[in-house]
Amino acid sequence: MTPILDKKRILIFLAFAFGIAWAAGLVIALTGGIAGSPILVPGLPYTLALVLMAVVYMGAPAIANVLTRLITREGWQNVGLRPRLRRGWPFWLAAWFLPAVFTILGALVYFLIFPQDFDANFTYVRQLLSSAAAAGITLTPAAYFLIQTAQAVLISPLINGLFTFGEEFGWRAYLLPKLIPLGGRRAVLLSGVIWGVWHWPVIAMGHNYGFDYPGFPWLGMGMMVLMCIGLGAFLSWVTLRSGSVWPAVIGHAAINGISALAVLVLVEGAGSPLVGPLPTGILGMAGWIAAAVAIFLSRRALQTTSD
Repeated sequence: MTPILDKKRILIFLAFAFGIAWAAGLVIALTGGIAGSPILVPGLPYTLALVLMAVVYMGAPAIANVLTRLITREGWQNVGLRPRLRRGWPFWLAAWFLPAVFTILGALVYFLIFPQDFDANFTYVRQLLSSAAAAGITLTPAAYFLIQTAQAVLISPLINGLFTFGEEFGWRAYLLPKLIPLGGRRAVLLSGVIWGVWHWPVIAMGHNYGFDYPGFPWLGMGMMVLMCIGLGAFLSWVTLRSGSVWPAVIGHAAINGISALAVLVLVEGAGSPLVGPLPTGILGMAGWIAAAVAIFLSRRALQTTSD
């Protein structure tokens, strides 16, 4: 029997996911935006915008998952919280390590096209180390770069996972399975578009792309949708093949942890959020686009574990 698209639950989920997040975005906009948000505790770098984005905005999809299940009496089966390590461990590993590969690949593509933007002298790193030297910490620029890379790859997926769970428990654990009756490719594509549009209020307030770029804010919004399709294809793949949302949580956390690595070797003032070398740009996301194309072309990549 062909699964039926549960339009009612999808619409209720989206109403909560967008409504809660965009309401938080409105509060941020009315209190100075991201750049001008008030500091909550003097002496600490925690602004109202930072707290609302980390807790309410990013947590909205998970809250929507729970509220939709309660309101529609859907129950708590197939919530995606079982780790399923015995069967899904290869996808846990893929989620942990491949984001670094795809992100670094995109940066390499950018620097191959714009070699003048690569800072072989590690000027920015040397500035950071000069401050650290005052505290008695001595490292070479290369050692610092390697340490930062290792931390981003090995530790960030665990720490950042505390914050990425909110999005993944909504988008990949709830919305994606609900869209699967459309077919794997259509479900991933549509969920990626929805995920990107969901970011639009904070993109309009300078998140990821800033303010100083041609076509502000619409071009940034469009780029965010493209990026979410690419990243979403990967996160959907590890979710569907592992039968668990946890690889997506780790993968999303790994993406957040490694995404800014190229800044350490970028000439000051060079680069563009729309172009690269960060994965927000069209060249910086080259690795992710290649991964998404491979996933979409594969006949098995977007099948569930029960297929």
